[in-house]
Amino acid sequence: MKRIFFDENRNWDTFVRKYNRRIRPVVIKEIEKFGHCGDSKQGFKMLVCEGCHDVRIVPYRCKGRFCPTCSSGETEEWSRLIEEDVLQVNHRHVVFTIDEGLRTVFQRHRGLLKEFMNEAVRIVQEWFQKKFKVTPGIIAGLHTFGARLNFNPHVHMLVTMGGMKKNGEWKWYDYIPFPMLRKQWQTVVMKLIRRSLKEIEKKKVQPLLQKAYTANGEGFYVYAPKQKGNVKEQLKYIGRYIRRPAIALHRIEEYDGQYVSFRYHDKNDGQEKREKVTVEEFISRLIVHIPDEQFKTIRYYGVYSRRIKAICKKVISAWQKEVRKMIVKIKRTICRRNWEQRIKEGTGTDLMVCPHCKCYYEYKGEVCHKEGQLTIKWASCRTARAYLERMIYDLTGIKTSEISPKEETSKKSKEVRRLTGDGQICLFGV
Repeated sequence: MKRIFFDENRNWDTFVRKYNRRIRPVVIKEIEKFGHCGDSKQGFKMLVCEGCHDVRIVPYRCKGRFCPTCSSGETEEWSRLIEEDVLQVNHRHVVFTIDEGLRTVFQRHRGLLKEFMNEAVRIVQEWFQKKFKVTPGIIAGLHTFGARLNFNPHVHMLVTMGGMKKNGEWKWYDYIPFPMLRKQWQTVVMKLIRRSLKEIEKKKVQPLLQKAYTANGEGFYVYAPKQKGNVKEQLKYIGRYIRRPAIALHRIEEYDGQYVSFRYHDKNDGQEKREKVTVEEFISRLIVHIPDEQFKTIRYYGVYSRRIKAICKKVISAWQKEVRKMIVKIKRTICRRNWEQRIKEGTGTDLMVCPHCKCYYEYKGEVCHKEGQLTIKWASCRTARAYLERMIYDLTGIKTSEISPKEETSKKSKEVRRLTGDGQICLFGV
């Protein structure tokens, strides 16, 4: 992916020069973060083997919303947390889609996407409350991409097959009226567009609304297959699907400097197909799916709402003790794993063990990128600081001594206060 954007052809720079005014600022920001992901010039941590003194450098990751490496790791970790943290009951994977002709409306008016998600969830919640007088748990995820990377906004939901009454009683259900939900969803989407757009814009999209209504006599498509098998496996699969990135790297087959070829699954005929597009087209298809600043593509509702989730679990637990029946399994909230734990559990390799002498690595220092230059954030001793200074020089050609003495003294004094506290004296080699 980095080759496509940043190789000797400078495809991203060319794209920015050509479409500068049409590119959202958040897109520029995310692509720049992606370009520096894993680059030691943006900062790193230094680990040293306590046995053979082998040095390992761990560069900072961008943790950006576009980066396929970072988003893949976050997806796996989020899926694991969801698998363990939600109620251990059957869930259903529900998908709300819209007519193909209305996709461009949401692409031009991205501010509608939050309400788009809320309206889809509201339909499901209201049906459960009217029919069973219960509050279900819903985790909704917004996808703006289709298999061919085209703009196709749709909502994926993880819905509990049951809900909580006010007294904490848990009621089961296994029926969702798809025909009714489809017509309601169609009506809700059209009303959302009509009430949100200005009069001039409504006149432009009116033919699209009329065509979408005529072409979908049964309503917009709603998909919710019954999940089979182990509950934890269901949650793990649906969790990964809800948060997955726009394209997996293994789908990109070829890049020759001018064209990109990628695979996709055509849901119309169930066939695996291949598409070849220009680099410019490939970049434009990808960046349109970068969400706006601070926009949450995953949202929690009902008993999974962040504000009341803990309270709901306590209420359900109290009710189960009263009736002496363990109907709903409630698991404690688990902690996120760091990069070392994720790699160790995924590959069986402990990165903190030296491959040469099997001793453990120790954290000896860290360098960060601050005010346009690499700065030593922390060093465990004088030797570690000297080594980090030499590494900074090798990477940038700038010696730390070239920084003004006044600035260096100020930085050191702040570091001493941070590590030891004001009024204390500690000699640790700086």
